[in-house]
Amino acid sequence: MPGRWSITFGPEVCRDLPLASSKEWIETNGLGGFAMGTVSGLLTRRYHGLLVASLRPPTSRHVFLSTLQERLETAEGAWDLGCLRYPGTIHPDGYKRLERFELKPCPTWEYRGPGFALRKMVAMVPGTDTTLIAYMLLPGSGAARLNIRPLLAFRDFHTLSHTNVDAILQGGAGEGFVRFRPYATMPALTIAHTAGTWGGEAWWNYRVQYGFEEKRGLDCEEDLLSPGEISLTLSPGEVVSLAASLSPITPRDAERFWERELDRRTCPSDAPPDASPLLSALWETADQFLVGRGPRGRSFIAGYPWFTDRGRDSMIALRGLCLARGRLVEARGILETFADAMSEGMVPDYFPEGGEPPSYNAVDPSLWFVLAARAYLAASKDLGFVQGVLLQRIEAVIRAYMVGTRSGIRAEADGLLRQGSPGTQLTWMDAKVGEWVVTPRQGKAVEVNALWVNALRTCEVIAARAGRADLAAWTGKAARRAVAAFRNVFWNEAQRCLYDVVDGDRTDATLRPNQILALALPYRLLDEEKERAVLETVSASLLTPFGLRSLASSEAQYRGRYQGDVSARDSAYHQGTVWPWWLGAYGDALLRVEGDTPSTHSKVRDLFQAFEGHLGEIGLGTISEVFDGDAPHRPGGCISQAWSVSEILRVLMRVR
Repeated sequence: MPGRWSITFGPEVCRDLPLASSKEWIETNGLGGFAMGTVSGLLTRRYHGLLVASLRPPTSRHVFLSTLQERLETAEGAWDLGCLRYPGTIHPDGYKRLERFELKPCPTWEYRGPGFALRKMVAMVPGTDTTLIAYMLLPGSGAARLNIRPLLAFRDFHTLSHTNVDAILQGGAGEGFVRFRPYATMPALTIAHTAGTWGGEAWWNYRVQYGFEEKRGLDCEEDLLSPGEISLTLSPGEVVSLAASLSPITPRDAERFWERELDRRTCPSDAPPDASPLLSALWETADQFLVGRGPRGRSFIAGYPWFTDRGRDSMIALRGLCLARGRLVEARGILETFADAMSEGMVPDYFPEGGEPPSYNAVDPSLWFVLAARAYLAASKDLGFVQGVLLQRIEAVIRAYMVGTRSGIRAEADGLLRQGSPGTQLTWMDAKVGEWVVTPRQGKAVEVNALWVNALRTCEVIAARAGRADLAAWTGKAARRAVAAFRNVFWNEAQRCLYDVVDGDRTDATLRPNQILALALPYRLLDEEKERAVLETVSASLLTPFGLRSLASSEAQYRGRYQGDVSARDSAYHQGTVWPWWLGAYGDALLRVEGDTPSTHSKVRDLFQAFEGHLGEIGLGTISEVFDGDAPHRPGGCISQAWSVSEILRVLMRVR
């Protein structure tokens, strides 16, 4: 039935430790915090935890509660439900009793053993740093006692913790809760519990290992603090809950949160009634990326688990995550946030994790901002806001780029935009290993100039509607000059496509996806014959089932596998690795060249078929950041990437 989607695994997946440990779930709270783990329960990343909270929303994220190690005592015996990796062993082996996992309405596990069937559920509460964990013995089970040992990290989520003699090991227990504050410089963690008691010894769990960190070439061992044990009495059919929070919380709060969350999560989705399962899944997942910034601002987390909010990603993602879903208030808030952070005509490329000043080290976020403003106006008809607030920022971008701003960004005499210098990486292909810029693109980059022309045209149109005839005339003239230069400078007759970068007499004919923007953006840059030629070239060399390769496999620099340590991965990041977000632009280009017709709509929908299976592959219900350039195109990078979700959602809405 249209709109229905679910992700459920039985024992054949749940008890296959490598397979179940490769499938990751995530819950988010709209503050930058999250809960995240694997189907098996094994921690495989430093970012996994039941409570990862932002101390400076949406950044400065810290892992507070890593996991809970549960042991169920019944008349038949005692059974461990958790599992951890230590050097040379997995202990305990709770995954062997895992019968079923279900993602919706919240991550849910069912464990079975002699005389018992136990359900466990995890949910994060929006707007608070609170994670709920509930347990229920299913009918047919006997009464049991569940002993739960919290494992605490209390660290920045990029780092690992180790035994610390200064840590306060014990928790402070009260009626229905226990509070932990191992370090005076960190907030306290409260765990509220119903029908439970607190006791037991405190100790360190030494040398817990994270297998995925080892594969990434990073340190992978840490010591987790185990401050004691919560014991819960369970009766069949009765829900017993915990709540882990950075706020003071009571057992009644935990119960009330559960009731509210289950009600919210079982409400019908507001996705279109005719939405496909893929579109329905992405529609719901889209909310995970929207976060608050400061007291009133809005933004997007670019990707989970490790990215912060980024200018380029947010401006691209705004069209799918907000506008395509009718979230106009949120879209306006995001535009205001980045407009307020603008400096010297530049939108920040990212906000650092530690709360330092924004970074302004990219040429295109400001141009994407202008196009996001155009898209917002088209969707909302909110001319008052665009004319009264955004137009002055759009004009600031255009004037700054005309006369010159940071990093050598400046329009040249032919009207095209030049940027960068040796050692800089200002486009979206920004990987840098030490002092080595992997994809140096200083000069006139093709996608930057496609954006530049469209930004000029956008300013012209909005200025005219706002009665700014002088600004409209100036930007219109600049756009016409730039279009003429674009057609002359970038056309590569030998390969029947566009050069990637032109810098003086140097032309870079490397075959990359960037040129597809010349076909995908609102204002045309090429004639129909050249558009078709570009589309054919890109389709033949770059198109895969999961996106466009960042470099054609025929190029000498091509790297077909995104794997290894940081240096190896960065070396492949834009040298053949597949990026799903480019399928959005590719779909737009296909509709322009082949016509906005039912048959082309069907062809565009077919582009996304592979993602239906991907929803249950790595990040459950979402889309990864990147895939290998070589088949079978293994996913990599962040397990859930905003612009991957957004661009596929946006185009699916266009052709549904």
